[in-house]
Amino acid sequence: MAVHLRWLSAGPCWRAVRGACGELRACGELRAWSPRCAAGRLCRLPGTACREQSRGLGYGPRVGGGSRLRTRLAAGLAGLMGLAAAAFGHVERAEMVRKSSGAQSASPGRPEEEEDDELARRCRCFMAPPVTDLRELRRRPDDMKSKMELLILETQAQVCQALAQVDGGARFSVDRWERKEGGGGISCVLQDGHVFEKAGVSISVVHGNLSEEAAKQMRSRGKLLKTKDGKLPFSAMGVSSVIHPKNPHTPTIHFNYRYFEVEEDDGNTLWWFGGGCDLTPTYLNQEDAVHFHRTLKEACDQHGPDLYPKFKKWCDDYFFIAHRGERRGIGGIFFDDLDSPSKEEVFRFVESCTQAIIPSYVPLVKKHCNDAFTPQEKLWQQLRRGRYVEFNLLYDRGTKFGLFTPGSRIESILMSLPLTARWEYMHSPSENSKEAEILEVLRHPRDWVP
Repeated sequence: MAVHLRWLSAGPCWRAVRGACGELRACGELRAWSPRCAAGRLCRLPGTACREQSRGLGYGPRVGGGSRLRTRLAAGLAGLMGLAAAAFGHVERAEMVRKSSGAQSASPGRPEEEEDDELARRCRCFMAPPVTDLRELRRRPDDMKSKMELLILETQAQVCQALAQVDGGARFSVDRWERKEGGGGISCVLQDGHVFEKAGVSISVVHGNLSEEAAKQMRSRGKLLKTKDGKLPFSAMGVSSVIHPKNPHTPTIHFNYRYFEVEEDDGNTLWWFGGGCDLTPTYLNQEDAVHFHRTLKEACDQHGPDLYPKFKKWCDDYFFIAHRGERRGIGGIFFDDLDSPSKEEVFRFVESCTQAIIPSYVPLVKKHCNDAFTPQEKLWQQLRRGRYVEFNLLYDRGTKFGLFTPGSRIESILMSLPLTARWEYMHSPSENSKEAEILEVLRHPRDWVP
């Protein structure tokens, strides 16, 4: 049953708190659950992390002179769209090249301290309580499912905070739902704001037995799954978002990051991560494209110089509307079945990707949200949104899988669709027009950063 928590105001109370590096920063008080964040708890937005000295694949040197993206977000679990995309991931296998070789439970018998430990204080900054019971999260702080659930919860809260602040008048509906087959999620949706026509940021944490169709798709990608009494227990968790602005000069963004586990008959656990982030502008803006791709490249470069070019091409290939002969947008990064070199190192890579979301996108929204536009430009935006719908319903493996999975939440799956769109018969832009310019890029992808 879905539980509607309440509306989150676009103007959350902000109070200054002192960060680990000594600077004063804002901590958003998310009133959807708790009236305030715990004193001393810093809810950092991605891209505002303190600069710390670290080692290992997850924290390599940046490339190209951009800022280092190092916010520690936490960790999280995924939803039906995360499950879907993971289950139907690209047949190619993503690999990371190694560059170089939690929280503690509260003391038993002291519930008053347990209620106000670091985990509880951290959770007060989320849009809603975690899907997994806090006692369970305390019992397994180092388990990847716990870490991933916290990551996606924190990512959801930070992105919603940033969007609400930019919109200046919108309110997020916070909807906490349960899946009778196991798990649940939190859907946060803004509609008819000042800047955003529709913005959704959803997390889901689901578990149960994998359907035969899902198992078949995984086997087709080379996974040798051994059933357990004819069943395959699984856990899947992720965060997924699509943001549709009102102004046709402000681009749409999509991101999804997920984690998947399958338990085989012999007790062996298979695991992998997947996800990505891509930009869909109505009109081409060279500076915007470079900024977006450079930010993602900097996040990838912390973990290996080969990751961005590989995942950028994968993104161009995946978001392809075959019957139109064009991409959905100007790309970004996309990967799936990522299970090397180690679980911790891949998790740190996914962390870097999540912290790149806000700095890659919010500056573009601020830049264009007040741009003047014509009725013709608004019409073109509606037509391009029609293409967005076509891809999501006809080609996106996550959407298709979710629609046909028992117990899936249809409203959350279709959250990615725009509030308005348009289809015109035989519409074709004028030659050498701005509309024709973006079509050329969608048909022939470019490399935006070296």
